[in-house]
Parts: sequence; structure tokens; C-alpha cells
Amino acid sequence: KILELVTGIDKRVKLPIYNSETFTNYFKKNKDLINSDVPSKNRKVVIYSTCFVNFNKKDTGVAALKVLKKNGVEVQEAYPGCCGMPFLEQADLTKVVEQAKKVSKDLLEWVDKGYQVITLTASCGLMLKFEWPLLLPSDVNIKKLSKHTKDIDEYIVDIQQKEGLVSGIQEIDGGVTLHHACHARAQNMGNKAKDMLKLIPNIKIDLVEKCSGHGGIFGVMKKTHDIARKVGKPTAKKIAKEKNKYMASDC
Repeated sequence: KILELVTGIDKRVKLPIYNSETFTNYFKKNKDLINSDVPSKNRKVVIYSTCFVNFNKKDTGVAALKVLKKNGVEVQEAYPGCCGMPFLEQADLTKVVEQAKKVSKDLLEWVDKGYQVITLTASCGLMLKFEWPLLLPSDVNIKKLSKHTKDIDEYIVDIQQKEGLVSGIQEIDGGVTLHHACHARAQNMGNKAKDMLKLIPNIKIDLVEKCSGHGGIFGVMKKTHDIARKVGKPTAKKIAKEKNKYMASDC
């Protein structure tokens, strides 16, 4: 109740749990070797871990790191700050531009060294690829970063199409219900999450493309929480029908 009064976050909202360790700290301690038993690809990426993965969903970063290294990719990690999506949702464009300039400066140092920037959250990928260039259309650095940024699913599919993934992908029990997030669809890259999952032998995929109603802080604020629930309810119902199957989301 106090949080609702102070911040405007609805008291009914279940907020994300913080990691006991940030992904940045995990990465620094990780000693997994890059798989050398693959054709030389000379692939190098820097994971922009994003606020959500770094502080709330470390396992997403851990999984991405394992898959990339197993496929012979040199991996670095960077978290120079928030992409500014929460500010965009509050129409604070000045703050978004400030974050864009700050974060892009750090990430472009990696691009200049030959690294591709990989995003692990659809919203942040959308910001780097499209929203920043729209807000700063004459900024050549922002345009450069946009061209060198890929969603993690998009990047894995790219490896498969150009060199092929390492062998050994096994079947899983049951199927997968995939929620194709609005911010993933808005990246104009096709459904790369589905394309990636189809690499699993004999996979059964049920696709849900309805809006979740979340929209970043829109879903948690008291003044918009009820609307968010109304929008997301049909999506939740559709996913619930697949309750006996595995569920995955790129949201």
C-alpha cells in the first residue's frame, strides 16, 4: 500500500523478483570455454544484458551465453544502462535521448572492435533498432548501432542459416506454447523465436500473437493496471488452454 501511494504502482501487481546475483557479475566469473569443435566462423558478440535480464531474469542470460559459446561464438557482456523504454512509456523523450546517447557510446566501442550487439529482451531490441533512430534521425552513431544489433533469436537463426548449429539438439517432451510479443513483432524480423524453436526435432508449437497488455510500466501502474488486465485476459486464456504443454515467451 505504501509503494502504491509513493510510486503509483498498483498494490495488486506481482513485481519481478530481483536476482541474488546480476548477470553482469555471473558473466565476470563464468569460465566456460568456447567450443572449438565447430567450423571457424569468426563470430563475436557483446550481450547487452538489459535491465530485466541483469537484475530480474539472469537465467535468460546464462542460457544465451551457453548456446552462443557452444556454437563457437566469442562472447562479451555490457550493461551501460537502461535503454530508456520506461521513459518512452511516460512520454519523457528527453530522458530517452539522454539514455540513447549514453548507452550507444559504450556499445559502439564494441561494434568498432567487430562485435555484433545482441539483445535479450524484445523491448530493448526494439529501442536500439527502431525507437532510437526515430528520435535521433540525424545521429550517424545511432544508425550504426541499429544496423549492428540483433535479437538473440534472430542471431541464433542466422547461425543456423549461414553455418549451421552444432549437432545434438534433442527432442523435448510435449510441445511449446510461444507468446510472440508485440515488441518482437514490431522489429520487422519475422517470428525468429518460432524459427529457432523449429530447429528442435519433431517440435509441436502453438503460437499466441495477442497482446499481453503489459507494455512495460503500463501494466503495473494503478491508473492503467485494470486496462492492462482487460487487454491481456484473452491472451492469458489462450495460453491457459495449453497448460499441459511447455510454455515459452519472447516477451
